[in-house]
Amino acid sequence: MNRVIGIIGGMGPLATCDLMTKMIHFTDADTDQQHVRLCVDSNTNIPDRTEAILHNGADPVPEMVKSALRLQGMGAEVLVMSCNTAHYFYDEVVKFVEIPFLNMIDQTALYLQRKGVERAAVLATDGTRDSGIFERAFQKAGIQTIYPSREHQKVLMSLVYDYVKAGNFALDELPLWDIIHQLRESGAQQLVLGCTELPLAFQKIGCTEGVVDPTEILALSALHFVGAKVKKEFDWE
Repeated sequence: MNRVIGIIGGMGPLATCDLMTKMIHFTDADTDQQHVRLCVDSNTNIPDRTEAILHNGADPVPEMVKSALRLQGMGAEVLVMSCNTAHYFYDEVVKFVEIPFLNMIDQTALYLQRKGVERAAVLATDGTRDSGIFERAFQKAGIQTIYPSREHQKVLMSLVYDYVKAGNFALDELPLWDIIHQLRESGAQQLVLGCTELPLAFQKIGCTEGVVDPTEILALSALHFVGAKVKKEFDWE
């Protein structure tokens, strides 16, 4: 029997599908039966995480816990969560479950450390940025964190909420390459796409060099955890 990965999803729905797609794409399998079994709760009742962190919005933890327990009850042997900002609440959720729960932020820091990265830029929502979750994990790994300017941060928030989440991919309207060049000139060795909507946008504009996708790292980490066979061209262990 194939081992089971549980995905706490719905944050957002496209990002959830992206995580699933990466797991399937990275698996070295010739038949359906050689793929891992995925249990997914695309729980769109989970309130917005940035609103909760910065503006006293509705608490997302109760719905996240419901999803975690639902997946555990479905037979999941390990949990993952398809939202960077949601990891601000990781410690509050993990105490309710009895199975391992991989942390995407920690896995990303470990990956960068293994690659010898000393300075990394984090592109993320206001909630992720201001919560410091990446910065704390990177500091433990000996990595300096670089952020976009506040003007560019507004562009990123619009990209996430007004474009990708809204299904609008007219990205030529946004100065994304200006942001990329500014961060690289600031000394960033890698650009960490710290919001699960950003990899979708960066693929659309053709920016794939020197970028790190935490969703990709999480997908590979989960596959390794359950002992799945990973295609050599994608494996980083």
